[in-house]
Amino acid sequence: FVLNILFIILAFVISASIARLIIPRILLISLRKKLFDMPSERKVHKRAIPRLGGVSFFPTILLSSCGVFALRILMGYDVPALRAVYLLPECMFLVCGMTLLYLTGIADDLVGVRYRQKFVIQIICASFFPLAGLWINNFYGLFGLYALPAWIGMPFTVLLVVFVTNAINLIDGIDGLASGLSSVALLVFLFMQKELWTYSMLAFATFGVLVPFFYYNVFGSAERARKIFMGDTGSLTLGYVLSFLAIKYSQYNPDVTPYTEGAFVIAFSTLIVPAFDVIRVVMVRVRSGKSPFEPDKNHIHHKFLAMGFTPRKAMITILLISCAFSAVNILLVPVVDNTVMLLADIAVWVGLNLWFDRGRDKKQK
Repeated sequence: FVLNILFIILAFVISASIARLIIPRILLISLRKKLFDMPSERKVHKRAIPRLGGVSFFPTILLSSCGVFALRILMGYDVPALRAVYLLPECMFLVCGMTLLYLTGIADDLVGVRYRQKFVIQIICASFFPLAGLWINNFYGLFGLYALPAWIGMPFTVLLVVFVTNAINLIDGIDGLASGLSSVALLVFLFMQKELWTYSMLAFATFGVLVPFFYYNVFGSAERARKIFMGDTGSLTLGYVLSFLAIKYSQYNPDVTPYTEGAFVIAFSTLIVPAFDVIRVVMVRVRSGKSPFEPDKNHIHHKFLAMGFTPRKAMITILLISCAFSAVNILLVPVVDNTVMLLADIAVWVGLNLWFDRGRDKKQK
C-alpha cells in the first residue's frame, strides 16, 4: 500500500515538474509566433493571451504515467494477470484516443476546426472505450435499473464520453475554472480508487500537470506575458481522461473490483457542475430557437460575473459548489436511494440557478 502511494506521488511530481518546465517555453513560442486568443464581446479577457497551454498536457501525462508504471514493474510490482487483461487494452485505447484529440485540439487552436468535424472525431475516440471492454454496464439501481446489456451500455458510454468531453470544453470560460473543476474530480477519483492503483496514478499525473498550469492561468500577469489558456487541446484532453476515469470507476467488474453501492452516481457527481451547466445552456438555447452549438453568455460563470463577482471569486465559488455536490453525494449514497439522490441534485441545481438569475436581474436593474 505505502509503495503504491509513493508511485502515485512520484507520477504527480514528475508531471508537475515537466509542466513547470514546458509551459514557460510554450508562452515564449506563442509570443514569438503571435499565437493568441484574441479578446471579443463574448470573452472575459481584455488582452491577447496565448492559448496553447494544453499542448503540455498529453505528452506530460503520458511520460509520467508510463515512466512510473514501467518503474513499478521493474521493481517487481507486477500487475496481476487477470487485471492486466483489462488494463492493457483500456490504457492502449486511451492513448489512441488522447493522441487523436490532441492533434484535433492543436489544429483547432491554431487554424480552427468545424464543430461537426470535432464531433465526429470525438465519437471515434469515445468508441475506443467500448472496443477495449470499458463501458457502463450497471446503473446500481438508478431509476430501478441494474445490469445493462451491451447494446444499451456501449452506445450510452459513447454518448457520455462525448458529452463529458464537451462539457469540460464549454465550461472553460474564466481563469482556473476548467482546470479547477477537473482537479476536484481527479482528487475525488484518487481517494475513491478501489485499489486500482494504475488508474489512480493516471489521475494524479493529470492533476500534476494542472498545478503549474493553474498558477500561470490564474496568477500569471497578462501585462508581463506570463498568462496562458489551455485552449481546446487542453480541455479535450481533460474531458477525455475524466470520462475514462468516471466510466472505469462506475463499471462493475467482479474480476477487478468488488461491487460498490451507487458507483455510477458517485463517479459522475464529480462532474455535476459542468454536466448540469451544459444541459441547462443547451435547453435555454433550443427554447430560444437558437442552435445548441451557438456560443452565448449564459453559462454559470457568466451569471456570477453579471452578479458583480470578479472572475477569481466566481471561480472559487463554483469550485466550492462542485466540492459540495461531490461531498454530499459520497456521504449520502450509502443511505439514500440513487434515484432520489439524482433528483435532489437536479432540484438543488435548478434552485441555485433561479437564485443566481434573481441576483443577476437585481444587479442589472
